[in-house]
Amino acid sequence: MAGLRARDGYTFIEIAIVAAIIAILASAVLPLAKVTIQRNREIELRRALREMRTAIDKYKDAADQNLIADPPTTAEGYPQTLQTLVDGVLAANDSTGKKLKYLRRVPVDPMTKSTEWGMRSTRDEPTARNWGRQNVYDVYTKSEGTAIDGTKYSDW
Repeated sequence: MAGLRARDGYTFIEIAIVAAIIAILASAVLPLAKVTIQRNREIELRRALREMRTAIDKYKDAADQNLIADPPTTAEGYPQTLQTLVDGVLAANDSTGKKLKYLRRVPVDPMTKSTEWGMRSTRDEPTARNWGRQNVYDVYTKSEGTAIDGTKYSDW
């Protein structure tokens, strides 16, 4: 009966076939994982841009309604810098020194991994890549990359 005993272990051919199957599956999953990571970064970029643009708009609305004490006259109702939205500005007609804040922090650009954003003032051309420094009217990423849909991130 010793000759009818089942084999212990696997043959080299069986291991090689299993390794080849795993390699094929891994090579199919890797591009999918890269696209998923890029898509998640794009979602985060859109969220950060929306958050900053909403804060800029709220600041502008407050300035137009005279809710900001001593707004800069050269800023045309827009914040001077993104940091102004974080630091806050004194509220008008409030003797307590209360500050109106519009952002908790300047978001990190998921494409460049930096808090340095491209900015445009109201006096800059819509496609300008150099900030005129009069105010912050719009923000964009400094990344030169291209999105999954073929558009440039800096055009978002």
